[in-house]
Amino acid sequence: MSVLADETPAQTSIQSATSGDTAGKFSGPGNEPPALQQSTTLDPAAATQAWLDSVPQDKREKSDAYFEGGYWLILWDYIVAAAIWILMLSSHTSARLRDFSERLMRYKTLRVACYSIAYLLLIYVLSFPLNVYENFVREHQYGLATQSFPAWFREQLIGLGITLIGGTIFLVVLYAVFRRAPKTWWIWGTGVAVIFSFVLVFIAPVFIEPLFNTYKPLTKPEVSEPILAMARANEIPVKQVFEVDASRQTTRVSANVSGFLGTTRIALNDNLLKQCTVPEIRAVMAHEMGHYVLNHGAKLLTYLGIFILIGFALTRILFDAAARHWGDKWSVRGITDPAGLPLLALIFSTLLFLATPFLNTAVRVTEREADAFGINTAREPDGMAEVALKLGAYRKLNPTPLEEFIFYDHPSGRARIRMAMDWKAANLPAGESPKSESQNPKQTEE
Repeated sequence: MSVLADETPAQTSIQSATSGDTAGKFSGPGNEPPALQQSTTLDPAAATQAWLDSVPQDKREKSDAYFEGGYWLILWDYIVAAAIWILMLSSHTSARLRDFSERLMRYKTLRVACYSIAYLLLIYVLSFPLNVYENFVREHQYGLATQSFPAWFREQLIGLGITLIGGTIFLVVLYAVFRRAPKTWWIWGTGVAVIFSFVLVFIAPVFIEPLFNTYKPLTKPEVSEPILAMARANEIPVKQVFEVDASRQTTRVSANVSGFLGTTRIALNDNLLKQCTVPEIRAVMAHEMGHYVLNHGAKLLTYLGIFILIGFALTRILFDAAARHWGDKWSVRGITDPAGLPLLALIFSTLLFLATPFLNTAVRVTEREADAFGINTAREPDGMAEVALKLGAYRKLNPTPLEEFIFYDHPSGRARIRMAMDWKAANLPAGESPKSESQNPKQTEE
């Protein structure tokens, strides 16, 4: 279903957002005589509002309902997980799993591995109903998913297998740190967590993502050549662009520039190709290149390390206090005891839950930096605005400042369109876009 008609209120409204008596007389941006273009001035605030007003009310309400529902899911995800961990402690399930591991395995490392596998499986099974609703039922209700349940469940099992392998290795190393440094584990544990995060970021594009999707070279030179031209201009070492068959899972548009040390890759999903014009694709890819050029991967790992260090420091204090108070009741012997993992997870997850606004802000700041890089690289303000509207199919376009601070890990659609219009007013004659296909604020099917 077309979210916006070919000719929308934004088309005429954006024209009227320029000063001058004759601004509204023209059929579209970019058609004015040069002399008139120079004599009018784009009003970024009015132009931004015109773009937002171009979205039909029913589409806005559906998008708002989806995104606001996500606020409650953040809470429910935490409540369900906390309930599972408390149940494992109070019912002595965690202690029984530890005892079983001790009987089964002789070495401490293997005991931790055995416990970890059982723990991760139990968490997955108990949280599965919420997982099905959140990631399958709800996505289909809002028209954002394309998979059948068997196909979705198959990918869930693949993800579970990856989690069992990666999670077990991580917990084995972490508990080795607990045994070696029971007083200062929070420092060394931070290093372990950051290293594992780095390894995950490094191997995911090469080894994990191909398990879920097929990557193939993009065979449309009219799309790939403009992207590669921007990559060459920013010294990104790639020679081709890859297309990902994400439409087999979702209707969302996405792209990324990832990798290093010879693994750098530019990829965009087939939804982006189907739903967006070349100027819109340029705007998206320039944003993704911004993450790469500005070293956002390293910056976010640094921010993550700081959050983990603070979280682990507080967790150590709270865990020791809880173990002294309830350790005998729950049969938890201390930080080196795997039976205490639910308590450790409960405390750390509570701290992360409370830190949600700050974690989101750290990511949102880097996203805004990538937006600024993207608009200056692609020089497609209307393309950027149109993509913001497309993302508005599942992101609330115009949140309150408090909502954006707490819940948004990306700039809102309103903020992104305003950036595009500010750039347009400062860099282009009023009403004129770069010579591209993004002349009209038109949105294709989502």
